[in-house]
Order: sequence, then structure tokens, then C-alpha cells
Amino acid sequence: MTKFAITAAAVLFAAPAFADDHAATGDAAAGERAFGRQCVSCHNVVDDAGDVLAGRPNVRTGPNLYGIAGGTIGSAEEFRYGPAILQLNEEGMTWNEEKFASYVQDPTAWLREATGDDRARSKMAFRVRNPEDAVNIYAYLASLDEGAAE
Repeated sequence: MTKFAITAAAVLFAAPAFADDHAATGDAAAGERAFGRQCVSCHNVVDDAGDVLAGRPNVRTGPNLYGIAGGTIGSAEEFRYGPAILQLNEEGMTWNEEKFASYVQDPTAWLREATGDDRARSKMAFRVRNPEDAVNIYAYLASLDEGAAE
């Protein structure tokens, strides 16, 4: 069993089943701390009005993560995605907690499995090592989207 499959199974069994495919089961407060430690050097969260909800204003290494929870993969404006992510975008695949947590723990392995292309590569070199952090980061990002809708 691959490391990716073990991680994916752990994420699946750690979270209760929900009818809403985009529901977040993690701890948003813990996710905010994990985002601050692991994600802000490459990502920010900027809403449609241009308000920075998380991270630094002019971070350009990775895509803006606003709307990622339930959003279409590879759809952040003004970011040049790699071919594998663009393929998933064209297929209309959306992010949910399981996909996000698996991706951030091993981006290239996840892309290879999701696309069926053993040569697929991710531009994201960083890996979130702790599966709980990955789920919590998703919950935090989802909470930022919910807060904007209120």
C-alpha cells in the first residue's frame, strides 16, 4: 500500500461521513495556526473585494486560496497552474476535504493518482506532514469563505 493510499485512508476514517461533499470536519482555529506556520510563505486568502483574510497581501508563489472549499480545482485567477492541475480543472473536479488533505500531504502523488498520469508533477513542493493539520487547514479555509458569505 502506498504512502498516499495510507494517508487518504486515514483522512477518510478520521472524518465522519457527511452528505455535503464539501463539509469541513477539522478544527478551524487549529487550521488557522497551521496555515500561519506552513502556508503563508506561498499562499494568501484574498476575497473578491480585495480584502486580505489570511496571509500577506502580495504573496505570488502559490495561488490565492479564497473559495477553495468546494471550488473548482485550478481556478484561482492570475495563477499559472501546471498541466496536471489544468487537466483536472477542465474535467470540472472540485476540492473537498479529502482531496485537499491528500493533495497538500503529497501533491505530486495525488496528482498522479487523480490524473492517471505517472509523469504528472505538482508545482507545490511543500508537504503538510501531519494529516490532522491538513484537515484543519481545509476547515480554516472553508471558514473564511463562510464568513464572507454572512
